[in-house]
Amino acid sequence: MKHYHIWTIGCQMNVADSGRVAAEMDALGYAPTDDPQQADVIVLNTCVVRQSAEDRAAGHLWSLKPLKDHDPGRVIALMGCMVGVKPNRALMERFPFVDVFMPPSDPAPLVGYLSGHRLDADARALEDELTTARHELQDNVRPEAAVIGLIELQGEDDGKNLQYGRPLQSVRHLSLNGEVPVAANVPIVYGCSHACTFCIIPYRRGVERSRPLEEVVREVQGLVDQGVREVTLLGQIVDRYGKDFPGGRPDLADLLEAVHTVEGLWRIRFLTSHPYYMTDRILQAVARLPKVCEQIEVPVQAGDDRVLEEMKRGYTRAQYRELVAHIRGTIPGAAIHTDIIVGFPGETAEQFERTYELLAELKLDKAHLAMYSPRPGTVSARRMPDDVTPEEKKRRWDRLDGLQAVVVGEINGRLLGQTVEMLVEGKHKGQPVGASGGQRGWRWRGRTRTNKLVFFADPGDWRGRLAQVRITWTGPWSMIGEVVGGV
Repeated sequence: MKHYHIWTIGCQMNVADSGRVAAEMDALGYAPTDDPQQADVIVLNTCVVRQSAEDRAAGHLWSLKPLKDHDPGRVIALMGCMVGVKPNRALMERFPFVDVFMPPSDPAPLVGYLSGHRLDADARALEDELTTARHELQDNVRPEAAVIGLIELQGEDDGKNLQYGRPLQSVRHLSLNGEVPVAANVPIVYGCSHACTFCIIPYRRGVERSRPLEEVVREVQGLVDQGVREVTLLGQIVDRYGKDFPGGRPDLADLLEAVHTVEGLWRIRFLTSHPYYMTDRILQAVARLPKVCEQIEVPVQAGDDRVLEEMKRGYTRAQYRELVAHIRGTIPGAAIHTDIIVGFPGETAEQFERTYELLAELKLDKAHLAMYSPRPGTVSARRMPDDVTPEEKKRRWDRLDGLQAVVVGEINGRLLGQTVEMLVEGKHKGQPVGASGGQRGWRWRGRTRTNKLVFFADPGDWRGRLAQVRITWTGPWSMIGEVVGGV
């Protein structure tokens, strides 16, 4: 039997994309392997949101060249944002030993290569035109105008994927080691049509394309039939789901309602939302539907209005503050996560302090922090000097990280002694606990409805079950408890 190996770096969308590739490879009769040396097909699914991720992917790719030299028949495929949605001649020249270049979210080039087929060149030419127009729109217009322009540009595609002009295929999401995951990611919006000046995603993943509601529900049902208990609905801007449909419906609220009806599904999450597009319909759906978890991820990116304007985010500091208050008022006990970029071009010390003050004031449950990294082709890289030193970026990152450790430590500390419900995802590092008298149990890992990481030790088999756990220790990044019940 032939084998395949998939290496993945980046966001949850990449994880979902790799699952699709795995399902296609399984259908072709290949078996997964953790050892690239034993693989007949090796796939690298890449990320370029930050330079460090791109460098890591390139280094890993170069490490595979000796395997290709030793066995020229071995197929090496490069996938994801490093490839993008249009042919990249420079990339092909840089890595001539790569056999297949695959856009994000599309396993078809690999399937076609292994099956002896090729892709439609005319469809690639169409994507070239869209990419050029996207550059112009991002340079010159407001965020909301860019979105309208890109929707008009992509036109009505009758559910087709504009990258290659063919229907999107729904496949089963299978884990790479053959074990069905407890929680799975389900993409619902491919690409992005917003105009953030720092973001490479629209250039690499293409224009926004929402999947039909019925197709998403079928995929979720297929996952649940295999044993999945939680799904996360994914989109670069997930709350824009359906904006490219005629009349803008169904929207994300409609999709949440539909997925909620799937029997056997216990939990639903969605990310990542954008403050500019978060609607009351969506929030009311979260508050109303028991399976939808009380967790909202709405990246603020910066706390200074001038920086937000330079980023083309489309909202102000005050509007973000109002949104957080509205979320908390609509969904009691909701956990709110955010993203922040420090060291954006031109960000002064005073502007950073406004970000620090906003984060200290709002006391959010999690903040994903990043130091600004210019991405080639974006507006900020082409028009704005990267004038904040690496040392200053790190200093600002450290200050926010220290603040957030205190804030989240206090939030989690309120749960000490309380009993929480957690969905157990698996064993933590597969290590038994309790040496004396034999193996007394396993340390299990899972998450609460508000996405807080919890560990507990118990001899039973808890994978895929809902556990009631009394919290005995809390820290800023995780908690420990003892199981007191469950199903």
